[in-house]
Amino acid sequence: MHLDETPARLRLDTALDGLAVTFRGMTAHPDECNCECHWGSAEELALLKVPDVELDPDLLRRTWQAVDWEDHGSVLRRILPQFAAALVGGRIEPVFGMAEVGRSFARGRWQRWPAEQAAAVREFLHAWWAHTLTCADTAVPAYEVFACCAEASATLTPWLTTWEALTHPAADRRLAEAADRWEKELLGDQLPWDAWENKEEMYTELTSWLLHHASGRLRAQGAPEELLHRIRLLGLTGPARWDDPHWPGHRY
Repeated sequence: MHLDETPARLRLDTALDGLAVTFRGMTAHPDECNCECHWGSAEELALLKVPDVELDPDLLRRTWQAVDWEDHGSVLRRILPQFAAALVGGRIEPVFGMAEVGRSFARGRWQRWPAEQAAAVREFLHAWWAHTLTCADTAVPAYEVFACCAEASATLTPWLTTWEALTHPAADRRLAEAADRWEKELLGDQLPWDAWENKEEMYTELTSWLLHHASGRLRAQGAPEELLHRIRLLGLTGPARWDDPHWPGHRY
């Protein structure tokens, strides 16, 4: 039993159970293949065609990271219950951040799956995000979960809407952590992760949201004055930004 029995944790547990039920019995396509030299053995590939057998952590990693499956969707459905549980537990450690995980979801085109399957994935992502914003301690930083959800769905809107609605001290702390993590890239007119789609639109939406919603919450968290100024600078462009006395001197 989890020590965390908050509504957000219970919702997340229910979502994980929903994935297990929805994707029980799923396998990779019978004709699926991959390179034995670069991906793994025929025996490992065969495991993806057997339902509900747990994969060892290295095989799970190679499976979700591979970009050259013929039917990425069926492979993702095969591993999804185990994959999601590992994500929540902080046992997935991508080399290039959790946006890489989101792109694996996107390659599977989960939003085009049958309604029940797509709904189960959507609820998992939303439940994981809500729990990340409200739990006392999180296995994965909120800014990483945010990037994952954004890449998985190709949009920021639902995740920012949830963040805005959750007036919770933990959500404000996660905002302070994210703002501190993101400000350098954002002040260089770049997203803080490598987006697969809608990069410019995401940058515009994120900076606008921070300008309108972050300052008061950051101030309530006792964020440093310099961080507040760096968020303010997102509303300026060109020389007005660089010549501001609070420009941090970032080099790009």
